[in-house]
Amino acid sequence: MKKFFNFEELGTNYRTEFLAGMTTFLAMAYILFVNPATLAMTGIEELPEGVTRIDEGAVFTATAIAAAIGTLLMGVLAKYPIALAPGMGLNAFFAYTVVLTYGIPWETALSGVLASGLIFIILTLTGLRQKIINAIPANLKLAVGAGIGLFIAFIGFQNSGIVVSDEATMVALGDLTQSTTLLAIFGIVVSVMLLALGVRGGIFYGMILTAIAGMVTGLIAPPTGLGGVVGPAPSMAPTFGAALTHFSEIFTIEMLVVILTFLFVDFFDTAGTLVAVGTQAGFMKDNKLPRAGRALFSDSAATVAGAIAGTSTTTSYIESTAGVGAGGRTGFTSVVTAGFFLLALFFSPLLSVVTAEVTAPALIIVGVLMASTLKNIDWDQFEIAVPAFFTIAAMPLTYSIATGIAIGFIFYPITLLLKGRGKEIHPIMYLLFFIFILYFIFLA
Repeated sequence: MKKFFNFEELGTNYRTEFLAGMTTFLAMAYILFVNPATLAMTGIEELPEGVTRIDEGAVFTATAIAAAIGTLLMGVLAKYPIALAPGMGLNAFFAYTVVLTYGIPWETALSGVLASGLIFIILTLTGLRQKIINAIPANLKLAVGAGIGLFIAFIGFQNSGIVVSDEATMVALGDLTQSTTLLAIFGIVVSVMLLALGVRGGIFYGMILTAIAGMVTGLIAPPTGLGGVVGPAPSMAPTFGAALTHFSEIFTIEMLVVILTFLFVDFFDTAGTLVAVGTQAGFMKDNKLPRAGRALFSDSAATVAGAIAGTSTTTSYIESTAGVGAGGRTGFTSVVTAGFFLLALFFSPLLSVVTAEVTAPALIIVGVLMASTLKNIDWDQFEIAVPAFFTIAAMPLTYSIATGIAIGFIFYPITLLLKGRGKEIHPIMYLLFFIFILYFIFLA
C-alpha cells in the first residue's frame, strides 16, 4: 500500500493520510444532508403539474454512494487527495431550474445528468475536454462561478424566510421575529464565526449546532433513541435506474440546453478544483497537473454512477484543500474519505432534523465562498464587464443558472466584435452563441 501510493517519495504516512481523509470528509459532510434537501426542494410547497418530488432518503443514499465511488476512483486511479460529491450549484440548477421552472420530471433530469457524464467520458478519453475548457474565456468562467454563488445564497435566504416574495417589489425582507427565521439566522452567525476562526468543517459543525438549537427550542422534533440516529441506509429503489429508463426523453431542445449547462458548469468546477488543490499540494509541474486525464475520468465516471444511483452531477470538491492542509498528499487520503462516506450511510435518520432552516446557512455560506471569484474579473474592460455582469446578475434574478450563462455567452461575442477584438473569440464561442439564441427562441 505504501509503495502503491508513494508514501516515502511524498514524505507521508498512514496516520497523516488518515487524519487528512477524515478532515476532508468533515469539511464536506454537509452535502449528505444539503443535497437531498435541495433536490427534494425542501420548503417549496407547490410543484409544476405532472412533476413529483424526488425521494429524499433515496437521494441521501445516492449522494453517499456517488461520493464514495468518485472519491475512491480519484484516489486509486489518479492517486490524488481529492474528494468528489454531488456539486453545489449543479444540484440547485437540477431542482430549481430544470424541475421547478421548466417542469421537467426529475427522472428525465437524471437522464440529462447521465448523458452529460457519458459525454464527459468521451471528451476526456479523446482529450477534447481540456481543449473546450481552454476555449471559454477566463472572465466568463469566473462570472459563472460567482453567479452560481449568488443564486445558491438567494435560495438559502428564501428557505430561511429572511427574503420573501412581495407583490410590489417582487422580493422583500421577511419577518425576522419568526422563530424558524431566527433559527436560520443563528445558524448563519455560528457558521460565520466558525469559518472566521479557521475551523475546518465549519459549515458542517454549524449545521449540527443549528439543529441542536432547533431541538432545544422545540422548533425541530428530536430523534428518539438510537434508532433516530443510526439505522439502515434508505433504499435507492425510488431513484435507482430512473436515468436509464427515461433516457429516450432527453432528445429535445430544452434538454439539450440542460445537458450543455451540466457540462459547462462541471467542466469548470472540476478544472478549478484540480488546479487549486494541485497547486496547494505542490503537484503542478510546468503549470500542468500530472495524471490530469485520470482525474478527469474519475470525475466523469462518478457523474455516471451518481446519475444511475439517483443524484445530480458529481464533481471534485474544493473542500479537499482542508485535507491537503492537514498533510494529505496521496490517493490514500481519498480512500479514507470514501470510507467515511460509506460509513455515513447508516446515519440517514438524522435527515429528519435537517430542516430548511438548518441547511439555509450552508447554502448562504457556500454562496459567499463561490462569489469570491468576482475579484478576478477584469471589470475595467467594458466589453468584458457587460457579459460578465449579465451572467452573474441574471442567475438569481431569473432563478436560472442556464439563463445567466445564455445571456452572458450571447453578449460576449457581440461586445468583443464591436470593440474590434473578434480575433480573440474562439469558434466554439460562436457555436455557443447560436445555441443560446435558439434557447431563447424555443424556451423563453
